[in-house]
Amino acid sequence: MPSAPQAPDQAAAHPVTVSAAAPDQLGQCAVGQVRTDPMAHRPSAGDEAAGGSAGRWRWVAFGAIITAAVMDLLDSTIAQVAAPTIRRELGGSYAVIEWVTAAYALAMAVGLLTGGRLGDIFGRRRVLLTGIAGFVLASAACAAAQSAGELIAARAAQGLLGAIMLPQVFGLIRDLFEAHEMGKAFGVYGPVMGLSAMLGPIAAGGLISVNVLGTGWRMIFLVNVPVGLAALALGARTLPAGSGSGSGSGSGSGSARRGRLDLPGAMLAGAGMFLLVFPLAQGHSLGWPAWLFAMMGASVLVLAWFGRYQVRRQHTGRDPLVEPSVFRHRPYRAGVVFSIVFTGSLGGIVMIFNVFLQNGLGFSPWHSAITTAPWAAGAFVGSAVGGIAMTRLGRRVLHAGLVVEAAGLLGIYAVLHAAAAGVSTVDLLAPMVVGGAGMGMVFVPLFDIVMAGVRPQEMGSASGVLQTVNSLGMSLGIAGIGAIFFALTGGRGGHVPVYLHAAQWTALATVGLLACSFVTGFGLPRRAREQGAPTGAQ
Repeated sequence: MPSAPQAPDQAAAHPVTVSAAAPDQLGQCAVGQVRTDPMAHRPSAGDEAAGGSAGRWRWVAFGAIITAAVMDLLDSTIAQVAAPTIRRELGGSYAVIEWVTAAYALAMAVGLLTGGRLGDIFGRRRVLLTGIAGFVLASAACAAAQSAGELIAARAAQGLLGAIMLPQVFGLIRDLFEAHEMGKAFGVYGPVMGLSAMLGPIAAGGLISVNVLGTGWRMIFLVNVPVGLAALALGARTLPAGSGSGSGSGSGSGSARRGRLDLPGAMLAGAGMFLLVFPLAQGHSLGWPAWLFAMMGASVLVLAWFGRYQVRRQHTGRDPLVEPSVFRHRPYRAGVVFSIVFTGSLGGIVMIFNVFLQNGLGFSPWHSAITTAPWAAGAFVGSAVGGIAMTRLGRRVLHAGLVVEAAGLLGIYAVLHAAAAGVSTVDLLAPMVVGGAGMGMVFVPLFDIVMAGVRPQEMGSASGVLQTVNSLGMSLGIAGIGAIFFALTGGRGGHVPVYLHAAQWTALATVGLLACSFVTGFGLPRRAREQGAPTGAQ
């Protein structure tokens, strides 16, 4: 689970959409990708003319680009609606529910560190089209899965390919449009992403319930095939050849900065993250054997090794996967911790919104999606509020959003506590809207506030790390809070009082993470990065 758009696309932050729809980011989330590199090369009018048809058909090319972003956004969210149904059909422990989302988010966290660099090295157009083609194949593999293991592997492949696509999206938009057109482009992008966030899970619930041609939950993955192929055909025809080549996040422009991919660093980072998430996701079902704790301890050592390797690689004149100097900024370090804890809180929302409603209360996927739609609507409104208030209030808007979201979750707790035999959609309406609004108020300003003290040459690495920790935090939250939830339910499906009790404690645990985020927020920069100002000049 999936992340800080500027004014034209305030409602489109990826994590907002991820979490608004019984999340992932969120992942996937990719906070702040609209402005990952203010120093990146932007083509002149002559460059656009040289692009031939791409200059004349740039809005068609924009449609292909935004389709890739929508596919990634939807697949980071809609699988949660289907997860209980998938488990019932494919079998396996309750860890399957966690891994259907966690595998996507974890793979994306690993891939985001390298996805931007691939665009720098091979060109954003080529990498985007390759990513779309692979995403279509991975989606077909998800739909064809005959076991939980096959589905989880295909979901991990989707996450990796999504991480390849997503960093190219915003760079290509910058390449296609002149500065005076950017507002118009993101004015389209924002509503499209916002509406996708709100309608995607509802559509997923409808597809599962309608059971199109007997496909059931498989249709939520199959729809990516024709959509992705259309985007691939349009992109191949209209995107200018070589667009984005040699430029990108933190790379400057020109071939001198294209460098080589840090494969050892990527492997170390991926291994460290897997060693951390796997024990949390599987611990309950395996009975917490000692070797799982050994894995968590090893994750600390591997991630420390990764950090040391990055410093050594930089000292020898080679391009590191992550610029080590970004961690010298104390406010940025606080922002990384804030992002992990806050996106981790979305794991509690996943458990309440999907597993509790479907497994505990017996809601259908469609009914579950309709019940959670008010959270998405609230997030849509909260996104606009957060974007408008960001410049004036700075980090105080984050604190305000956390308080509002906590109030919504406490309202959900109160509804669950008062319920004796069950909960209706109407009962949850008001607290859902309030909680979603608070979450939206946090996600949109988060990137600009965290990145306020980062220097321009560090922007690519800093934004890449922030996107990665958002996805990692989502995986950790689903795994950690999911372990609490399933330990309390004891796997007793259909036992409503047990699930009510588990959902209450899950809501309180989520509020506890929001409280930790509130305290950590005092370490963030007081003011947001000004639009158009060089990073680090605040």
